Parts: sequence; structure tokens; C-alpha cells
Amino acid sequence: QVQLAESGGGLVQTGGSLRLACAASGLTFSGYAMGWFRQAPWKEREFVATITWGGITKYTDSVVGRFTISRDNAKTTVYLLMNSLAAEDTAVYYCALSHYRVADYVVDYHYWGQGTQVTVSS
Repeated sequence: QVQLAESGGGLVQTGGSLRLACAASGLTFSGYAMGWFRQAPWKEREFVATITWGGITKYTDSVVGRFTISRDNAKTTVYLLMNSLAAEDTAVYYCALSHYRVADYVVDYHYWGQGTQVTVSS
């Protein structure tokens, strides 16, 4: 059974940085894409970033230049480095894993973590 465990969320001031990590366990396959999504109160879950098995990345426009997604396939872990955080980045951040090699949408993902809260205060 595939499980995802996020860590690294917390409270940070505007302009600060956080690094989220997501460790996957129970995997019996490779070549999968991984991604980060977020959900703010009263809003739908939205795509933040994704990375293919080979390391090709894609970001939502609002985080380009500020967030960096990376992965360590040996450790089955994906990371999200978030710099220059702003109030609008406040949300619960979810890690996700897809059976597909490329996965850009919520519906493409098959496994989800429990989420980690990121709060940016002014």
C-alpha cells in the first residue's frame, strides 16, 4: 500500500522560506510523477508543481521563480523549496504521486498525503 508522508510545514513571516518534504513508502513500481498541490480555506485544491521521474518540472505561474520542486528517487522523496513566501501562499500543502510519467492535474494523481499546513504571516 502506497503511503505519502509530508513534513516541513509551519508558520513563517512574509518573505521567508520553508522546505517541504514528502516520503513515499510501499512502492512496487517506478517511473512515476510526483507533485505538490495546495488548498486554501474555501478554495479548491490547486496545482503547485510537478516533477517527472526524469526530473522535468512544471509550476503554476504564481510560484515561478520562488518555488523549486526536486526529488530523490533513491529515497522516494520529493521536496518543495518555497522562497519569498507571501500571505497568498497560506494553505494546506499536499503531496501526490501518480502512476503516470507526466501528471499535471489533480485527476492524474492516485495517491495523496495527509497535508501539511503552511501559514505565512505579515
